[in-house]
Amino acid sequence: MPRKKPFSVKQKKKQLQDKRERKRQGFQDGVRSSSNSRSGSHDRREEHTDTSDSESFSLQVRKLNQQPQVRKPGEQGYDPNRYRLHFGRESKEEIERRKKIAREKILEPVPEEETEVDIDDVYKPGSVLDFPKRPPWSYEMTKDQLLAREEKCFREYLENIYSTFQPSQLSYFEHNLETWRQLWRVLEMSDIVLLITDVRHPIIHFSPALYDFVTKDMKRNLILVLNKIDLAPPALVVAWKHYFKNRFPEVHVVCFTSYPQQSQDPSAVFKKRRKRRKGWSTAVGPDQLLSACESIVAGRVDLSSWREKIERDTAIAQHTLEDSEDSEEEDEIPAVLVEHQTDVAMEAGGFTQEIYKDGILTIGCVGFPNVGKSSLINGLVGHKVVSVSPTPGHTKYFQTYFLTPTVKLCDCPGLIFPSLVDRKQQILAGIYPVSQIQEPYTSVGYLANRIPIQALLKLQHPDAEHGKPEPPWCAWDVCEAWAEKRGYKTSRGARNDVYRAANSLLRLAVDGRLCACLRPPGYTANKAMWEHHPEAAEIAALQEAHQRNKHSSGEEDEAEDDEDDEISSSGEEEDEEKDRDADEEGEEEEDPLSAPKVGPSQPAPSRKGKPLAGRNLFALLGEDEC
Repeated sequence: MPRKKPFSVKQKKKQLQDKRERKRQGFQDGVRSSSNSRSGSHDRREEHTDTSDSESFSLQVRKLNQQPQVRKPGEQGYDPNRYRLHFGRESKEEIERRKKIAREKILEPVPEEETEVDIDDVYKPGSVLDFPKRPPWSYEMTKDQLLAREEKCFREYLENIYSTFQPSQLSYFEHNLETWRQLWRVLEMSDIVLLITDVRHPIIHFSPALYDFVTKDMKRNLILVLNKIDLAPPALVVAWKHYFKNRFPEVHVVCFTSYPQQSQDPSAVFKKRRKRRKGWSTAVGPDQLLSACESIVAGRVDLSSWREKIERDTAIAQHTLEDSEDSEEEDEIPAVLVEHQTDVAMEAGGFTQEIYKDGILTIGCVGFPNVGKSSLINGLVGHKVVSVSPTPGHTKYFQTYFLTPTVKLCDCPGLIFPSLVDRKQQILAGIYPVSQIQEPYTSVGYLANRIPIQALLKLQHPDAEHGKPEPPWCAWDVCEAWAEKRGYKTSRGARNDVYRAANSLLRLAVDGRLCACLRPPGYTANKAMWEHHPEAAEIAALQEAHQRNKHSSGEEDEAEDDEDDEISSSGEEEDEEKDRDADEEGEEEEDPLSAPKVGPSQPAPSRKGKPLAGRNLFALLGEDEC
């Protein structure tokens, strides 16, 4: 047998690149040839071009959260990347400019008044910052004709936005038509629309265009859920509640939390909680949501089974608290009927004026990624029925859950509406996968300007000298100091892994362990009034009871020896996602400033202890530091 001709490592690398390109090209060809035109139209990266207009419209889109393909190219079936997050692509020049700012701009504390945001400044009511609506159709149209019309209208929708605003002015927002189609179907099915927001920054998550469409065009009721109230001071929760009631009189506001309580002690940022399955039954807010639905339904649907379920879950939770903590026996959990919506259910069905069909109340849960839609459903059901994750875009398609025989819940994938909010604020709100952020440093600086990260985490300036005044901080210094404290080192050269440290800080902010809240207009001037408001005491009591129940049910703090377990999502998996994304974009060389290799890190010192049960731990930081 003749010997194989040897070749260099460079040739081998080129061979592997060609192999990956052939596999990728084969997958795209298979998608294009499949009968599902909706999947093929957005699965490949190309410019959106409207050939019917005299001026062509082109837009570069960055697709996130690539999932492995389980079927062969050309084979029909479910496409796991059909509902990927699609955001406008940022230029390399813009990314490099922000990196330079992170190294040079000195951090300056932002006054509390500047954290007050009005919704008119974010969404500009009456402007083109709307959301795409389903175009008119008729039963005489074929499926392909309807899909082509929807795609054309969506291109016109994007063109209107980008012809009015510069890309640098706009926030991240969804460019995937497939995900918007999910919203259309959920709105058509729902009798009541549940808009879930994060109480730390609800102004970002509340689209006035959606409110107007639901209340005026659809003639439906909208309930605003201020979720994760454990992560904000009671006075701020009450202020946001009254702001939305006064600004949008037809909305019903409900406070809710099924978010795992995080310790607000800065010395305990390395700890996480071991959640038990029964913890979902201690959610705060199901009774408020039931009362709001009862006032809307006005007896047209029998909701007594829902109230009985809440009373039964409360009794079970109370019984669990009285049992021995060492008991590991699981009570029988009632099954929940789950309907996975297929493409057949997504066909054109048309909006109907009939509500409460067959005596069933259908509640549609919509909202931005990472606001807690899936956690809210788990809290209402009383146990886990929906997979939850801190990674945006985890819910891929909507499903329906029968809470009781007369109440049905619809879970819609998270959708980002276009606005003028700062993109750094959006990253802190968790709408962008942290592992795939190309430039995280300015977002860390944005956070450090609003809360004293250096003091909370007890960081030492990397350039500080003994006996001399501390130098001024910049965003890069904060990340480098955190990398030094946590022992994050690169595999090459053992330098401080600043990129990994920046990602770690952003995850702490998304999880609520470094808490930065937006405030409604006029909050600072009337702060004393909100602190002494009667509802503030009620919110504080709810937070305290929720905290006490969680600790009594056996949720204990545990010291973390591995940083990948400390952070909510695995760092290795997220780094692999970023590597796949970088390879997908054809980047030949890795930028050491944007994505250095993650090397072994030194474990954090073990800390053991329990936070005080029955105490509002948010007071440990203080309202001014939130």
